[in-house]
Amino acid sequence: MVLALTVCGIVVALVVVGLFLFGLRRRLIQRSGGTFDCSLRWDLPEKPDTGGKGWSYGVARYNGDRIEWYRVFSYAVRPRRVLERAQIEVAGRRLPEGEEELALLSDAVVLACTHRGTRLELAMSEDALTGFLAWLEAAPPGQRVNVA
Repeated sequence: MVLALTVCGIVVALVVVGLFLFGLRRRLIQRSGGTFDCSLRWDLPEKPDTGGKGWSYGVARYNGDRIEWYRVFSYAVRPRRVLERAQIEVAGRRLPEGEEELALLSDAVVLACTHRGTRLELAMSEDALTGFLAWLEAAPPGQRVNVA
């Protein structure tokens, strides 16, 4: 009986520590500001599937001339993807379709982009989209910006 209670206590403690580390990591990512919730779908085929597959929920952070994207459900301290402003080309935007509505946040807008020849989609709120497009267009003089 004592062994079972000890094992249960250890499991509960590990779960609490794990949740604490998730929260601490998110705080560390957000401490410098300029973050927004952003789902990402990377390396898409020509005709993307609207079945809701391939989306990863994350947090994006502006860092100078790049955006660092972190998965929410990860312990990694480094960004999973880094998008340079000069390499992002916006192809269009749309509302989520089909099962995507269930896979994404309720107020999400999907932005189709390419980054260094890789097709990707970003899903974010309308407010975050406005900020993202303003950030793209605010490139220093001499840099090309491709916004559809």
